[in-house]
Amino acid sequence: MELIAEMSSWTEAVALLTAKTVALDHATREGVLLMAHRTEAATKRTLATSSHGRRTPTPSNPGEPPSMISGNLMRSIAVQGPVGLAGAWEASVGPTAVYGRIQELGGRTGRGHRTTLPPRPYLEPSWESVRVELVAIMAGVWRRALEV
Repeated sequence: MELIAEMSSWTEAVALLTAKTVALDHATREGVLLMAHRTEAATKRTLATSSHGRRTPTPSNPGEPPSMISGNLMRSIAVQGPVGLAGAWEASVGPTAVYGRIQELGGRTGRGHRTTLPPRPYLEPSWESVRVELVAIMAGVWRRALEV
C-alpha cells in the first residue's frame, strides 16, 4: 500500500500527519474492540461444542474444552474495554464465572483441595482459531484510516 499526498507547505504536511495520527488512534481502538468481540464469539462457540446433564460424567477429555452443563460459563464470557489512549488500546475477553480459570488451567479444587481437575482450555484454542482473522481486522481498520 502506498500513501501518496501532495502538499504545498510544511503546514499542510503537519496537518495531514496530525489528521492521520488521530485517524489511526481511532482505528486502533475500533480494531481492538472488533477483535475482542470476535474472540468472545469464538470462545462462546467453543464452549457450546459439547454438553451433558447435571451429575453425569463429562464427555470432554482433559485438554479439550469443558462440556456445557448449564451454560453459565459460556454466558459469563465478556469483553472488557477497550481502555487506553494514543494508540495503546487493550481489551480483555474472559469469564466472570468463578470456576472459569480452573477449567482453563486445571488445578486442585474442593474443600481441602482434594480434587484435581485437568486443564480443559477454551480461551487459548478460541483465540488460536481466530488469530488470522484478528490480524485482518487490524489491517483493515488501519488501511481505511490511512486512505488519503
